[in-house]
Amino acid sequence: MSVEKRYYQKNMCINNTNALIIVDMQNDFMPDGALPVEEGDQIIDGINRISEIFKKYNGKIILTQDWHPKNHKSFASSYIDKKPGDEYHSDGIGPILWPDHCVQGTKGAQFHDKLNIDLAHATIRKGFNPEVDSYSAFIENDKKSETRLKGCLNSLKIKKIFICGLALDYCCYYTALDGIAFGFEVYFLVNLTRGIDLPPGNISKSLQHMKEKGVKFATIDNLI
Repeated sequence: MSVEKRYYQKNMCINNTNALIIVDMQNDFMPDGALPVEEGDQIIDGINRISEIFKKYNGKIILTQDWHPKNHKSFASSYIDKKPGDEYHSDGIGPILWPDHCVQGTKGAQFHDKLNIDLAHATIRKGFNPEVDSYSAFIENDKKSETRLKGCLNSLKIKKIFICGLALDYCCYYTALDGIAFGFEVYFLVNLTRGIDLPPGNISKSLQHMKEKGVKFATIDNLI
């Protein structure tokens, strides 16, 4: 499923109450990484371009970064009888298990070299509790432990957030939904994200659910 163009917001002006959330553009999510997202590297130039637009018009830019300890319970390697992609459900972990990725201090956890990180106002790290995963940049999967993102946005007096990065049907999707739940106006930049689609059909399901929850859709070409 893709988002029909009639749902795209048009002619939006960026100002100092807007923030661009760049989600997890890290080496391990690139096509040659530990948890590859197909074409994940192909959105970097567009993200850099939109970052420059936000900087020019006084919008704020926030990076997020998966930052897992090596014994994280979302890793299939933490279990004797599990492999990446296996279904798994517990408080704060699941619905599937992942290969080891974005381990603290490793090259895989670093941002891609071509990503322009110099324009960012802050970096929000997430997923460093070994017992709980953190797809959303706002709150961990236990739905209790908040990251610093909401406080950071509130301190900057942000009203609208624009989401791009990796992966569409996990970290970007959950960040968008929690942005709505926390009272922000949320725009999903559909041409500046790519998905995993695991389990199959997850991308379509995620896009439909976001639309139902009030997330708005746009592309870089809709900004003026």
